[in-house]
Amino acid sequence: MAQPVAEQPLDAGALITATAALIGGEATQTARFGIAVSGGPDSLALLLLAHLAFPGRVAAATVDHQLRGESAAEAQQVAALCAQIGVPHATLTPRKPIAGSLQTSARAARYALLEEWRTAGDIDWVLTAHHADDQLETLVMRLNRGSGVAGLSGIRTRLGHVLRPLLAIRRSALVALVQSKGWAAVDDPSNRDDRFDRSRVRKALAVGDLLDADAVAQSAAVIADANEALDWVMKTMLAERMTPTRGGFDINVADLPIELRRRLIQHALRALEPDRKAPRGSVLTRAIAAVEGGVSAMIGDTCLKPAKTNAEHWELRPAPPRGAR
Repeated sequence: MAQPVAEQPLDAGALITATAALIGGEATQTARFGIAVSGGPDSLALLLLAHLAFPGRVAAATVDHQLRGESAAEAQQVAALCAQIGVPHATLTPRKPIAGSLQTSARAARYALLEEWRTAGDIDWVLTAHHADDQLETLVMRLNRGSGVAGLSGIRTRLGHVLRPLLAIRRSALVALVQSKGWAAVDDPSNRDDRFDRSRVRKALAVGDLLDADAVAQSAAVIADANEALDWVMKTMLAERMTPTRGGFDINVADLPIELRRRLIQHALRALEPDRKAPRGSVLTRAIAAVEGGVSAMIGDTCLKPAKTNAEHWELRPAPPRGAR
């Protein structure tokens, strides 16, 4: 369950409490933790807290995406800080240059490298330093994109072997902690680059105090709980409502609200094409409206239409080749 940490002093005890809320008290006492450390104040604060909270059970890794000339020196700076406090450190670099959408591709490469490092190092969990201000920025970005329930759940506190125990902590508290120790943090200019959505949103939010990051973090946690509940409902519904047919699925949508219809279609699409990028919510909404009106709709190369014998059953299958239509 995604719950924000109660407001409390930012110390090792707070990190232990937050981590135990995610994986349980017993696991927190024995697990080995890997800390993703970019060198910014957020991740340096997490490094310091984890070193104090889990002595002898912490390792750190810095991903050098090799996108800036300063990145290698920044990774060495993190390695030197880790050596000062006796935390093992590794610098991870992508096997091939980052291409395409820089932030999306860099993020995918980063988590893939961290997972390889975690597995090879016999590490149980990787901790990242995402915080309440990151959560606020993410929610605003996703609102601007018209995201649904899953998107508005925000940054997850736990995803696979990745934990984010600082999502209830403000960025200012993390910066203050690092400054109090006299540590020099890395300044990544991409954080102020207006080419990136997050940078523009961060600047806009800094202009005023209309949105409360603490309150937004709580709302994101509640939405995450609602999303988890919907996922639980879906597990029960799949066997009852989705039947494989030749090349596709028959979906029984009788009496279902639109969100559950949407999720059944999403699940069927993933089953047909596991590597396919999920369609935007607006695409699914338009397709559902069309089929409810009695006509077929295309979702990429997949056709959704009412069954001939029962309009409350919908058929989803790949569209025939153009020449055969």
